[in-house]
Amino acid sequence: MQDTLNTFDAPMTSLPKAKWFGALKDIAEEEGFYAPLGPKHAAAFIEEGDTLLVTFESFQGIQALSETGQPLGFDLVRAMGWSHLGVVCDGETWFRTGEVYEFFDELTDDGFFDEFDRVIFYGAGPCGYAATAFSVAAPGATVVAIQPQATLNPRLAGWDDRFTDLRAMDFTSRYGYAPDMSQGADQLYVIYDPREPLDAMHAALFHGPQTTLLPVPGLGDTIQSDLLEMSVLFRILAKAGTGKLDPQSFYRLMRARRSHPPYLRNLLGALDRDRRTALAERLCRFVVSRQSAPKFQRRLDEIVADKKKAG
Repeated sequence: MQDTLNTFDAPMTSLPKAKWFGALKDIAEEEGFYAPLGPKHAAAFIEEGDTLLVTFESFQGIQALSETGQPLGFDLVRAMGWSHLGVVCDGETWFRTGEVYEFFDELTDDGFFDEFDRVIFYGAGPCGYAATAFSVAAPGATVVAIQPQATLNPRLAGWDDRFTDLRAMDFTSRYGYAPDMSQGADQLYVIYDPREPLDAMHAALFHGPQTTLLPVPGLGDTIQSDLLEMSVLFRILAKAGTGKLDPQSFYRLMRARRSHPPYLRNLLGALDRDRRTALAERLCRFVVSRQSAPKFQRRLDEIVADKKKAG
């Protein structure tokens, strides 16, 4: 298994799209299977352990987030010895196509998911939508979704003006409304920033008894990237795969925010907007005591100077 994954050690970011999918096909067929799912989707399965990680990713996202151009799931296959089913899209598809529906139908009919002791579905944004929606194919699975959309159906989510050009996409047929589709999950964890109103509104639509909302105020709208930069994402998925993810363990991992510059800048901006100068001063002192942070030092100097002027 390790030798097979090592064939992906050469950077894949420079490969044209067709060659990248060809390389994915080669590695999958050595250790599992590869399934083209129409012109915009493909699935690659690598068989290893009794835990299965199902990831939904876009080709564009993989190229942007991975230094080697590999699907995120490959790192956990290496580290944890898990099996991996990666479903990859090309562009903003939300995985809304008959070929993808039929693929998951076939997996269900064949008892594919029943062969594993534990199944984890993962995705972020549109891929988070897919992770929640297609989890219905594996009742009892654990789902980790970052900033998932519940639907783009304008009748239910017309308030979301980010994707107006995609409102004609069908979200009413099979695997359509993600909150309903995820009701069969054993656990559904939704990670989002409550200060991002549209993400928070989608998160609120996931309200079943199996759902745990995990708000992370201050991370903004690029949470997946932030979790990767903080070296936290894989640890979250590892805990999900061992049944040890809960709010307490999640927020212990999120202590990494205390040294994550984008989060600290967002926090300072929020404090300044709210005119909470005393807290802003405390934050600046905390940050400059731990790292080189010119912006925080300048803001601290301004606060101190203003206090002197005020007498």
